[in-house]
Amino acid sequence: MASTSRTPTGRGRGRGGRGDGSSSLPPPPSTLPLIIEEFFIIVYEDPLVKKALPKKFADYLDGKEPAKVYLRAADCGPRLWTVEVLFDGQGRMYLDKGWENFAIAHGVDFGCFVHFKYEGDDVLTVKVFDGTMCRKYYYSDDEDTDDESDDDVKPCIHPL
Repeated sequence: MASTSRTPTGRGRGRGGRGDGSSSLPPPPSTLPLIIEEFFIIVYEDPLVKKALPKKFADYLDGKEPAKVYLRAADCGPRLWTVEVLFDGQGRMYLDKGWENFAIAHGVDFGCFVHFKYEGDDVLTVKVFDGTMCRKYYYSDDEDTDDESDDDVKPCIHPL
């Protein structure tokens, strides 16, 4: 019969233990830094009105309240869509002016699941999933990357 390694207290090392009394387990979640790089919203109401982002994401920005963010549709070229941001004074952050154009161009509709990934420098990469939870893939035939032309809604084109 094989003998087991025991510590001076008579206990085995167990999983992940080093036998020296220290633990190889990660620290509890409350001691980890808050890093919110990805989040999603589900569109339950009019997809064209301002959209609330998760409070934890606003908290992650640590008091920095950008006047605008830049949305980049994943797999839809380099175009950045300028969207104004509102803060309500209670820690909530909203996508406002400019969101409507982005939503129209990318087919955001009632029941869509919209995934955001924060890239830094106020840029969010966005993926849109339809009501069946399948991702909408788009490409852009617009070579113009000037974000000043957001008033001209030029939709990405859904491939066949």
